Amino acid sequence: MTTPDIEFEKSSGNVFADLGLDDAEELYTRAALGSQVVAIIKQEGYTQAETSRLLGIKQPEVSALMCARFHRFSQERLISFLNKLNLKVTIQISRHQQGEPFQQVSSVMI
Repeated sequence: MTTPDIEFEKSSGNVFADLGLDDAEELYTRAALGSQVVAIIKQEGYTQAETSRLLGIKQPEVSALMCARFHRFSQERLISFLNKLNLKVTIQISRHQQGEPFQQVSSVMI
């Protein structure tokens, strides 16, 4: 029995760029920031009501956040959520190297 060859394409590391979306870098950054917000909320075991009070947003927005609808939130707002969760956000600027993304989000969680 032979296995058929499976065709695949190597990812660039940004699924939004791989899909050919114009605002891929911004979408990637929002997704990276948003996923950090969600991870902390889950790690701390906050309910939606607690999250609503803590972040100063209404319950439907908490639901959108927890369902990874990050397109509904600006990068600045996601950063403010991280700050309200007592996390520091550091922005580092460096020269762009060919082949690397223009925006990166790194997490150093303890």
